[in-house]
Amino acid sequence: MDGSEIIRYVVNHPQGKVKLAIADIDGILRGKYISTEKFQSVVDGGTSFCDVIFGWDAADLAYDNTQFTGWHSGYPDAPARIDLATFRKIPWENDLPFFLLELENKSGGPAHVDPRQLLKQLTARAEEKGWTPYFSQEFEWFNFSETPDSAAEKQFRNLTPLTPGMFGYSILRSTLKNPFFADLFELLRKFGIPLEGLHTETGPGTYEAAIAYAPIVESADRAVLFKTAVKEIAYKHGIMATFMAKISENLPGCGGHVHQSLWGEGKNAFYDAGDPNKLSPLMKSYIAGQLYCLPHILPMFAPTINSYKRLVEGAWAPTTITWGIDNRTTALRVLNGGAKSCRLETRVIGADVNPYLAMAACLGSGLYGIEKNMSLSQPPTTGNGYRDYSNGVLPGTLYEATKLMKESTVAQEIFGNDFVTHFTDTRLWEWKQHLKAVTDWEFKRYWEII
Repeated sequence: MDGSEIIRYVVNHPQGKVKLAIADIDGILRGKYISTEKFQSVVDGGTSFCDVIFGWDAADLAYDNTQFTGWHSGYPDAPARIDLATFRKIPWENDLPFFLLELENKSGGPAHVDPRQLLKQLTARAEEKGWTPYFSQEFEWFNFSETPDSAAEKQFRNLTPLTPGMFGYSILRSTLKNPFFADLFELLRKFGIPLEGLHTETGPGTYEAAIAYAPIVESADRAVLFKTAVKEIAYKHGIMATFMAKISENLPGCGGHVHQSLWGEGKNAFYDAGDPNKLSPLMKSYIAGQLYCLPHILPMFAPTINSYKRLVEGAWAPTTITWGIDNRTTALRVLNGGAKSCRLETRVIGADVNPYLAMAACLGSGLYGIEKNMSLSQPPTTGNGYRDYSNGVLPGTLYEATKLMKESTVAQEIFGNDFVTHFTDTRLWEWKQHLKAVTDWEFKRYWEII
C-alpha cells in the first residue's frame, strides 16, 4: 500500500483506533492506542510521547544516572514521528492497524537515545558507499504453560515447561502443541514477519525461529516485533514465552544470532569465487572490524546481567574472539556456500538483545573494519573455538563489558559520544540494581552454614 491507501485503511477500519509503539533502550515495545481522528491529525505533522520511556529501566524504575531525562527535566513529552512504512495489520486483533514511532529531538532530527534512529544512521553510511545491508535474525526461546498470574504466584520458580524433555528438532514435540506452533507460523506471516523456519530446540518447551532476511531496518523491525508478537500469540494459548538468555545453569542458553551481508550492483559483495574460502576482500575487512570491535561493543550484544550466564564454555555460545568457516564454537561463523547465501553469522548475540542495537553493532563494527582497511590476519579457527585464546576472550560480566565500552574511543567513533554515554549509563544502572538483590544461590550457600 502507498501512503494514501494506508490512511484510507485506517479511516475505514471498524474499530476506530490505531496501535502505536516505539522500542526503548532494552528493545521493549512501549506503546498505546490512539483514535482514528487523533491519527489523522498527527500522521503528517508529528506527535509526541512521554520521554520517560528512555528514562527508566525494564521494570519502570527511573534512572538516577542519565542526563536525557529525569526528575531534573520533569519528564516532558518528546517529539515523535509515525513511520508509515512500518504499517502492519495485527491479525490477532482483527487486523487492527499498527505503526512504529521514532523519537526526534527538539530540532526535528533523530534523538540520540532512539535505537532505531541509530540503526538508520549507520545504514545511511553503508548506502553512501554503495552497499545495501541485508540482515536477518534468528531466536531461541523457552515456552511455559503459565499465565502472568500463575508465574507471579510461583515467584517465577518451578514453572511448568510447555513440553518436558530435551527434544531438539523434534517432529513429535511440534505435533504435541501444534495449534500454538501453527499459529506462530501463520499469524507472524500475516503480521509481516515471514519465517524461513520454525522448530523445537534442545530444552523443555524450547523453540527456534529464523526470520526471513530483508534490508537491515526492515529486518530489525521484524525482529523487534517478533519477540512481542510471539508473547502475545502465546497468551492466546495460555502460554508464556521468555527470551531470557539463560533460564537455568543446567540448560542451554537462548541465542539471537544475526546473519548479515552487504550487496551492491545486484551482487553479494561478500562473495569471491576466486578466493580459497570464497570471501571477498570487503568481507574480510568486515570480519576483521567485528573481531577488533567485539570487546568495545559487547553490551550491545549482551545487554543484561543474565546475558553473561549464557556466554560460558560448552553451552553453544562463544567465549573467545574467534571466527571460523561453518564453526558453531566461534564468535563469528562464516557461511560461504554460494554467491547468494555467503554471509556472516554473529553468534555472540543472545535472545535478550535489542535487535536495533545488535544490528547497529554488527554493521557499525563491520563498516569500521572496511573504513580502516583492516586485513583479516587472524586465521579461521578449526575445531574447538573455546580453546582458541590467540585473540583473547570476551569480557565476563556486564560491568566489565560496560566499563570497556564507556571508555572506548572506538565505540564513540562508531556510534557517537551521546549514544555511548546514555547507553552505557543505563547498563551501569542495570549492574547497580542486581547488586542489591539477595539471590536463591546466596540462601542455599550461606543461610545455615555461615
